[in-house]
Amino acid sequence: MVVLLAVFVASPVAAAKPPPLDATPAPAQTPAPQRSGARPSATGSGFMVANGVVMTNAHVVNGCARMTARNATGATVAARVRATDTRRDLATLVVPADFAPPLAFRESPPVRRGESVITYGFPLTGLLSSGPTLTTGDVSALTGLRDNPLHFQISAPVQPGNSGGPLLDAQGNVVGVVTSKLNAAKVAEMTGGDIPQNVNFAVKGSEALAFLQEQGVPVWRGSSAGAERRASDVGDLANPSVVFLACYR
Repeated sequence: MVVLLAVFVASPVAAAKPPPLDATPAPAQTPAPQRSGARPSATGSGFMVANGVVMTNAHVVNGCARMTARNATGATVAARVRATDTRRDLATLVVPADFAPPLAFRESPPVRRGESVITYGFPLTGLLSSGPTLTTGDVSALTGLRDNPLHFQISAPVQPGNSGGPLLDAQGNVVGVVTSKLNAAKVAEMTGGDIPQNVNFAVKGSEALAFLQEQGVPVWRGSSAGAERRASDVGDLANPSVVFLACYR
């Protein structure tokens, strides 16, 4: 029997549920054209990794006839899928070159258990703030559900709509890409009522870098040695580079 222990955290706009993640391996530019009365069927988060290149999750772009991206200034543009990797659950999108500045990926030192991490994205659009939301937590484990080597387990809270947003360290460098959360209701059913808290997952930054290198996308890298920033300062650093993604099916 296959048990769905983790769920993706893209945000459906209508009543449709976000697609589940099988437990066995575990969103001055030209405005995008808008169709009259069209509403997105799902939303997610993304972030700039190079000039004109947005990174997000593959499940955020899956099945989308078209997509749009909105930056911190409120400019909305068409976003074209460039490449996807369903094994890693990663995707890249093409937007105008000057749409937003890229974030830097952490080059060193290696990520450790207990490190402080920050998520920045757009959860529960239409229910919570229309702007970005910041949450804080720690790296709980260096592997994901059932020892998935592609993921970190994190305690920073995530909700539908956080999918594809950056996981940042205390210096503001990218260490991962938010992807899924534990299906607490299913686990409670299996354990007789015990509800797990803040068990969430992010694709490792090393996997994101490998995906980008396979495409020949140049990325910024940074060292995370030195004094930590306050979470609010990391949020200020991330804000210009994190984008809201809308999927139209």
